[in-house]
Amino acid sequence: MTSTSEQPLMVARAADAAEEPNPYLLGVYAPVGTEIDAEDLQVIGEIPKDLNGVYLRNGPNPRFAPEGRYHWFDGDGMIHAVHLENGKARYRNRWVRTKAFEAESAAGKALWTGVMENPAGNPFGNSHGLGLKDNANTDVVFHRGRILATWYLCGSPYAVDPLSLETLGADDFLGTLVGDMMAHPKVDEATGELFWFDYGPRPPYLRYGVISADGKVVNTTEIELPGPRLPHDMAITERYAVLMDLPLVQDLEAAKLGRHKLHFDRSMPSRFGVMPRYGNGSQIRWFEASPCYIYHVVNAWEEGDEVILDVCRVQKPAPRPDARTPLAKMLSYLRLDAQLHRYRFDLRTGACHEAALDDANTEFPTVDARGVGRRNRYSYAVHISPESTLKFDGLVRYDNLAGAKTEYRFGPGRWGSEAPFAPREGAAADSADGHLVTFVQDEREGRSELDIFDAADLAAGPVARVLLPQRVPLGFHATWVRADQLENLRS
Repeated sequence: MTSTSEQPLMVARAADAAEEPNPYLLGVYAPVGTEIDAEDLQVIGEIPKDLNGVYLRNGPNPRFAPEGRYHWFDGDGMIHAVHLENGKARYRNRWVRTKAFEAESAAGKALWTGVMENPAGNPFGNSHGLGLKDNANTDVVFHRGRILATWYLCGSPYAVDPLSLETLGADDFLGTLVGDMMAHPKVDEATGELFWFDYGPRPPYLRYGVISADGKVVNTTEIELPGPRLPHDMAITERYAVLMDLPLVQDLEAAKLGRHKLHFDRSMPSRFGVMPRYGNGSQIRWFEASPCYIYHVVNAWEEGDEVILDVCRVQKPAPRPDARTPLAKMLSYLRLDAQLHRYRFDLRTGACHEAALDDANTEFPTVDARGVGRRNRYSYAVHISPESTLKFDGLVRYDNLAGAKTEYRFGPGRWGSEAPFAPREGAAADSADGHLVTFVQDEREGRSELDIFDAADLAAGPVARVLLPQRVPLGFHATWVRADQLENLRS
């Protein structure tokens, strides 16, 4: 094992002198201060020989003690990766070298306050004038041979080499990207295109765009909205893009004071805009549904005259009424309560039908990446623990054809990460012929591992557990890059 970079460990501190320490800086969330390369990791069980590729997961890992109240979204992005090849595993982790990260590294201290504080004194922010720190800590999306590390409030998509984890810089797509990109752009593997949107507190409140397979922005259009919103995800089908106007809105009075504050307005409907993938804002058709918030889309596809959208739907995205302090409000706001939900948009009649598909609290959904935008039989998600902070205590597989689900729990004190589907080499798209791959942190042992599951037999538990050389803090989104994609990168 080789330690490539020793960094000063950040000391966790209280959110406020009168409050208890912030749990998102402690225990299973506590940041690590070392960047490591490690070969020939110890394995319990046997890594399948036909599972070759790299699992990458992003998440917040502050390098320096934060200024002011710390929100989990504030931490510097750090990518942890395990590369599997011919039954062997190697581990690597690196911070995403954003412009803000480099500025703070040069200063030797935190220069930005977080999303819970007034950003007026921060050095710089995103292209919309928000002075908040763009940490690139949210998602990891594979496109054109590189990983895009993104941020949840719209920021620069940072290009990262999927093998070395070297930050290649903010990707401007050959100079054609103007503005920022949201957290969860969608890649259509069939065409090589990437679909995205950008939003902000001032008009135009929403812009939608398409990036071609050769890496150039080929279409952008403004989408008219009644006011500033906080959309987080989108969907594509073979012919359409689906955008959202949801009643989680920015507090305008707080914005006047330079603060970022959200308000869930239950008097407003949820609206879903369906438009041609290469269309303009005048072609969007809006469908109304009951008020909710949606962090993450499962998938979307077309059936005749209908567009079908599966999501993880949050019915009440607001702090609990008994949360009195700023820290308590933040903690309750981060406690997701989401269920699998389906919308059907009839393009012929304009009708919208919605229905709950499950009552379990599941989130961070994944499908076979080769089938994004096409009807999927299987989807996968993490099960959310009832603990007071956001923890994933198990995995769930949904079978659309059979209308069934299969579950697995990690066990007491063991918490997982988003688990992308990793197809076996040569496996057909949208089959269960593959694996789920996820980091699991054992709170009791203070140890992390990569667990590999047979997707067709999830309930049987992991077929292999790869022990990691250091603890991986709980974090956000993950992806699986297949060996054939890596071969294309090498060539």
